[in-house]
Amino acid sequence: MRRFPKSALAFIAAVCLVPVMTSAQQAAHDESPDAGRELELTPELGQMLVQEMQALEDAVMALIPAISSGNWERIAAIGRNIHDSHIMRQALSDAQIEALHQSLPARFQELDHALHHSACQLSQAARKHNIDTVLFYFYKLNEGCVACHSRYARQRFPDLANSRDEEERDRHKRHDPPPPPAH
Repeated sequence: MRRFPKSALAFIAAVCLVPVMTSAQQAAHDESPDAGRELELTPELGQMLVQEMQALEDAVMALIPAISSGNWERIAAIGRNIHDSHIMRQALSDAQIEALHQSLPARFQELDHALHHSACQLSQAARKHNIDTVLFYFYKLNEGCVACHSRYARQRFPDLANSRDEEERDRHKRHDPPPPPAH
């Protein structure tokens, strides 16, 4: 089994924290009208969304030991599972899916698409044994979670919302312009 340098393991640990800072900061400067808006779902759809998010969290957490041990097959499988995970789509009729898409903000759908795309890229990188790209897309997965939670789940994750609010207040006190959008 291939051993990874300590710097790679430190990166894995840090990558879990950095998205909290960068995504919350980016979300604080996003002027979209749905910023900070909780999703308005029926109780049934809300429960399905929670189940899907729990499955995603479990999968992302399972990536940590897989990455740190270089278990390429496991990394690729987890990435593929995240990409393909759509508990809600499997449980809903076509009409319900259409109604759901109509009720979800466009930015939420963009974040969801980006998360599943990152998972696909992570899986492909693992099949090529490319640790740098795997780590990058692991970071992007975490960043996507934080961006969505700080925007649409502020009641469930108040610390993300609070850090976003504090950053915005500090920026206004200093009269700083918002930073350029991250690319």
